[in-house]
Amino acid sequence: MTRSVIDHGPAAAPAGDGAASQTDEASAQGAAKAGRGGSAPRPAVTQLRVTAEDRRVAWLATAAVGLSLVDAAIPTPLPGVKPGLANIVTLVVLARYGWGTAVWVSALRVLAGSLLLGYFLAPGFFLSLTGTTLSLVTLGLARHLPGRWFGPVSLSILAAFAHIGGQLLLARAWLIPHDGVFLLTPVFAAAALVFGTINGLIAAKLLVEPAPTEAA
Repeated sequence: MTRSVIDHGPAAAPAGDGAASQTDEASAQGAAKAGRGGSAPRPAVTQLRVTAEDRRVAWLATAAVGLSLVDAAIPTPLPGVKPGLANIVTLVVLARYGWGTAVWVSALRVLAGSLLLGYFLAPGFFLSLTGTTLSLVTLGLARHLPGRWFGPVSLSILAAFAHIGGQLLLARAWLIPHDGVFLLTPVFAAAALVFGTINGLIAAKLLVEPAPTEAA
């Protein structure tokens, strides 16, 4: 009986293994090239330059927001009758850094205060925004008056009257469409006179002291 022996050579590698090994080698070379800083693209980075004026506005706005939070915590007999402590910061900023900086500080104070107190875009937000806007316009016009007769106390009283006047007008036009809302004018006017005088005296006292940057 004859037995034939067939010698089988080494098994041929599947066609897919060769392609996979070439792909792995190319990937390794690409990774090594990227690691050496070759052709790997770098994402664009935008840098914002913060100036001393930006830091000053942020610091002053923080102080104004803090006073707004204290203001909101003080109980009052009528809604809208508040001491307006943040106006102290506005008066100091107006006297030392100008009307433009005062606008920035007041706008940030209204926005951040409404977010922290939870009435952003609510009626209270628009009342505060209207009163602050009219108050700033009044201060912008009154700062050109003779300083001998119109100091921090006078400006504070004018700003307080403008603030409460703007709120009453918006309330009449939007929230309470009735002239009866103006019956509260004497009460709000008396509060504006008292708180405006107090805030003006505090602002005048602060203006006597040197600014923090000037004292350094």
